[in-house]
Amino acid sequence: MKWSENLFCQEVDTGIFPIQSWTNFEQQFWSQFFLVNVEADAINTLEGSSYYQGNWTVDDYLDSFLILTSDARYTDSQILVVKFCCGLKLNVQSQIATMPFGRPADTDLEAWYAAAQRID
Repeated sequence: MKWSENLFCQEVDTGIFPIQSWTNFEQQFWSQFFLVNVEADAINTLEGSSYYQGNWTVDDYLDSFLILTSDARYTDSQILVVKFCCGLKLNVQSQIATMPFGRPADTDLEAWYAAAQRID
């Protein structure tokens, strides 16, 4: 909303709306609202220390995780399990890691997703 507010303020100040063509609008819109490098941004998010489940449900965290890993082009199942597990709430991580039987393999991503959803 700030972007559009700034445009209208410029119009009030100058008497001329700052976007004069559809092409100019598209260029400004893309530069304001779309990431230049989606893959790099996703990788930075996944590799950073602030991407956690937090107050999200496992389903919401999983949805976000799947988008990020797709954007980052991560495909190694063991790395994906580690990334997924590290972002889960500690109690969910612990319950899966200490399952007496049926604990998912460290390369079975779908089983980790299912176990986390059951625990949540």
